[in-house]
Amino acid sequence: MAGRAAPAPGALLCALLCAAAAAGGGPGDNPAPGAFGHVYRGAVNISAERVYAFAYRSEPGQVDAVRVYVNSSSENLRYPVLFVVRQQKGVLSWQVPLIFRGLYQRTYNYQEVSRTLCPSEPTPETRPSDQIIFVDVASMAPFNIAYELLVTRLENFQLETNKAFNFTASPSQPQYFLYKFPQDVDSVIINVVSDAAYPCSVVSVQDIVCPVYDLDHNVEFNGVYQSMTKQAAITVQRKDFPGEQFFVVFVIKPEDYACGGSVPSSLHGNVNRTWNLQRTKNLQVTIVPSIKKSVYVQAMFFSFLSFLSFYLGSVIVAFVHYIRVQRKASAGILSPEHGSGMMTSSHPISASTPEGSSYGAIDESSSSGGRQLSSPERGAPAGSDTDSSVEEESDFDTMPEIESDKNIIRTKVFLYLSDLSRKDRRIVSKKYKIYFWNIITIAVFYALPVIQLVITYQTVVNVTGNQDICYYNFLCAHPLGVLSAFNNILSNVGHMMLGFLFLLIVLRRDILHRRAMEMKDIYTLDYGIPKHFGLFYAMGIALMMEGVLSACYHVCPNYSNFQFDTSFMYMIAGLCMLKLYQTRHPDINASAYSAYASFAVVISLAVLGVVFGKNDMWFWVIFSMIHVLASLALSTQIYYMGRFKIEGPDSDMGMFRRAVMVLYTDCIQQCSRPMYMDRMVLLIVGNLVNWSFALFGLVYRPRDFASYILGIFICNLLLYLAFYIIMKLRSSEKLLPIPMFCIVATAVVWAAALYFFFQTLSSWEETPAESREKNRPCILLGFFDDHDVWHFLSAAALFFSFLVLLTLDDDLDTVRRDKIPVF
Repeated sequence: MAGRAAPAPGALLCALLCAAAAAGGGPGDNPAPGAFGHVYRGAVNISAERVYAFAYRSEPGQVDAVRVYVNSSSENLRYPVLFVVRQQKGVLSWQVPLIFRGLYQRTYNYQEVSRTLCPSEPTPETRPSDQIIFVDVASMAPFNIAYELLVTRLENFQLETNKAFNFTASPSQPQYFLYKFPQDVDSVIINVVSDAAYPCSVVSVQDIVCPVYDLDHNVEFNGVYQSMTKQAAITVQRKDFPGEQFFVVFVIKPEDYACGGSVPSSLHGNVNRTWNLQRTKNLQVTIVPSIKKSVYVQAMFFSFLSFLSFYLGSVIVAFVHYIRVQRKASAGILSPEHGSGMMTSSHPISASTPEGSSYGAIDESSSSGGRQLSSPERGAPAGSDTDSSVEEESDFDTMPEIESDKNIIRTKVFLYLSDLSRKDRRIVSKKYKIYFWNIITIAVFYALPVIQLVITYQTVVNVTGNQDICYYNFLCAHPLGVLSAFNNILSNVGHMMLGFLFLLIVLRRDILHRRAMEMKDIYTLDYGIPKHFGLFYAMGIALMMEGVLSACYHVCPNYSNFQFDTSFMYMIAGLCMLKLYQTRHPDINASAYSAYASFAVVISLAVLGVVFGKNDMWFWVIFSMIHVLASLALSTQIYYMGRFKIEGPDSDMGMFRRAVMVLYTDCIQQCSRPMYMDRMVLLIVGNLVNWSFALFGLVYRPRDFASYILGIFICNLLLYLAFYIIMKLRSSEKLLPIPMFCIVATAVVWAAALYFFFQTLSSWEETPAESREKNRPCILLGFFDDHDVWHFLSAAALFFSFLVLLTLDDDLDTVRRDKIPVF
C-alpha cells in the first residue's frame, strides 16, 4: 500500500525463517539467521548441511555489494566443502579446496576463498528495498569437515574519478568494483599499477551483468581484458556501455608463464601433485578522464599543417629560384649556382659546345683504344623518348667491340664521368624508369593483403576483447571508431605527404630537364651529372608506402606483422645507395629486376630471422656466412666496375686458374699500392663494418632481427654517403647552399628522431604484460607519444635525405663530364 513503511530487515528475515520452519524439511532446510561481520564456524558431512540467511536494506539509487569469505582446513580433494549462494536473480557456487589448473596439467588448491556477490541493481524507487541472500554449506564426506564463514558488506565498492584505490587480490580471492561515468565524461582510462611484477594478474572490464566472470578460467569470457605485471591501462568509452557503468575485475593467475614468468623450480616434473601456494598482489587502480573530441581535432590540424609547411617552403624556394634564373637569363649570365641543372636556351650550342662533343662522347686521350664513340643521340631529337622496342632492348654492351672498349676504359686508374656515361640517354632513362613502375606494382600487391590482415586483427581485438593481441602504448592509445590507437596511425601522415611532395619536386626537375633537352641546351648534353629520375620517383613512392605500411602495422602491432613496418625501409635504404652509386656510374648500375629481387631476399631473411633467430644458432651461422660472402661479392663488383668474372674459356680448371691469378695479381703483387686506392679504402672500411655486424649477430643474436638488418642497411648507406661527400670535397667540388642546408637539416632531424626512436614504449619481443611495463603517457598535445614524434621526425629526416641526394651535385651542372671524377 502506498505510503506504508517498509519492514525492518530483521522483521523480514524473521518472517522468512518462520515460513521455512512451518514448511518443515530435512536437516539444513531451516536457515539460521546470519549477521554481517560475524565469523561462523561449523562442520558438515553427507547427512548434515547448513543454511545461513542474511538480510540487508538497500538505499534508493545505491549499489550494494556483499563479499563472502570461506575457509576449510581440509585438503581432501575427494570430499570438498560446497558453498552455494542464492540471491534474488542468481546463484553462485564454488568448492573448497578451490582448484586451479596451470601449465602441463598442474593443479593448485586454495583453502581460503573470498568472492564478491553480484550486487543488487539500483531501483528507481524512492524508498529503501530489502535484500536477502542464503548461503548453503554442504559436503558428501562421510565424516565431519570444519569450515568458517564470514559475510560482509563492502564499503568501497564504487570507484571514483581521479581517486586512487588500493586493495589486495589472490587467485582464490579476486576483486571487482563498480564505476559510473560522470555526466561530462565520455571516455576514461583505467590505470592499474603494482610494485611487484609477479604474481601475474588480469584486468578485465565487464558490463553490468550477472554472473561476473572473476576466476582464472572464465575471466576472458566477457568484456575486454589485459594481462599485467606492474602496469596496465584500458581505455573505456561511454558509448560501449548503454548503462553508463561497468565492472573493473582483477584476477590473479595461478602461474606466471602468461606474463613471461617461469614455473617455480620445485614444481617441475610433478604433474599430478597439488600445490597450495600463497600468491597475493597489492594493486592500485585510478580512473582518469580521457581526452576530449576537441583534442582529436587539434591533433589532426597539427599533423597536416606541420607538413603543409614543407609544401609552402618548397613553393617559396621554387619561386625564388625561378626569379633568380629569369634575372640571370635576361642579363645573359650563366652561373653554376642555379642548382637545378636546367639551363635556359639563351646560350646557343654553337657558341659554347666544344667541337665533336656529344652525350656519351669522350676525348681521344681518355680512351686507350684511340677511337671516339659517338652517341646515337645525334641521329634523333634530343628530347624524344620513343617507345621503340629496339631502343628498349638495345644495350651497347651486347656488341663485342663495345664490350672490349668498355673493359679498356674501366681499367683506367683515373676514371671520369664521360667514361661511364657512354650509353644512349633515352635507353638508360627507360631502364631507370622500370624502378618506378616496378615499385608501384610491388606496393599494390604488398599493401592489399596487409590491409586486409590488419583489419582482421582489429576485428578480432574488438570482438574478443583480448587486448594482449596488439602491443600498443596503452597509456597513450586514443581510439577512434574501430581503431584502438588512432594517434599511432595519424602520425604516419608525414611519410605520405612528404613522399608526395618529393614526387612533385622530382617531377618539376624532370619537366624542366625535358624542356632543356628539347631546346638542345649544351648543359644537358655534355655537362653535369646525367639526369635520370626513375630512381628518384621510386624513392618517393617508397616513402609514401612506408607511411601506409607503418600505419597498417600500428593498427595492431605485434610479433606477426612487424615486417610490414620495415619492408619499405629496406627498399628506401637500398634505393638511396643505388641512386648514390648511379650518380657517377650511370651505365653500370644494377637493373631494377635484380635490385628488387635482392630486396625480396632481404625481406625473406628478415621473416626467417623473426621466426628462427631467437634461439636457433644454426640460423645465425648461415646468415653470418651469407652476410660476409655477399659483402665480398659486392665489394668485388664495385672494385672492378662490374668487370670481374671468374669464368674460364676452356674448362672448370680455367676458372680456378683465373681466380688464383686475380687474387695473386691484385692482392699480393699490389698489396702495398692497390690500383684503385680510393675504392679500396671504402671497401675495406665497409667490409670491416659488415663483418663486425655479422660477428655481433653471431655472438649476441639480437631478438629484434628486423631492426638488426635495418641497422646494417643504414650503416652502409651512411658510410657510402660520407665517402661520397669526402671524395667530392677532395675533388675540389663545392656544396651549394641548398644541399648544404639539407645535409645539416638531415643530421639534426635524424639525431632528434633517433632519440625518440630509442624511447621504447612497447616491445613485441616480450610478453604483452612485460611490454606494458614500458608504456608511458603522451608527450605532445596530450595526444601523441614518443613513437608518434619519431614518426613525424623520421618522415622529415627521410625527406631531407632525399633532397640531399637530389641536389648534392647541382654544382656540377656547368662542368664537362670529362672533368668530373668517378669515385
